[in-house]
Amino acid sequence: MNQDNTIDPNQLPKFNSHEEAREWFKGQFGDRFLLRMTDMKDGRRVNFYHLIKDPEVYKPYMESFASVVQHEITNMEVFKSYTTIEIDENGNVEIKD
Repeated sequence: MNQDNTIDPNQLPKFNSHEEAREWFKGQFGDRFLLRMTDMKDGRRVNFYHLIKDPEVYKPYMESFASVVQHEITNMEVFKSYTTIEIDENGNVEIKD
């Protein structure tokens, strides 16, 4: 399993489906690769994942959404704690770092 949280988009394999890409990322990053939502984009189904870089910042941030207590974000650290990875149904990958 890859302990480095960086991804070079030029080094990614060519994927033929969402399932193939998801399995590759899961194999590389394990439980640090989490599905967050699915939506339609340009007529294609797209799955949005988070690759967690800093679990100690990310976990409380995500838990705050389930809390009735309002939380205020006071710095950008929380947004640096993960990378968003979009994978469409055809296996196309976009990394939003």
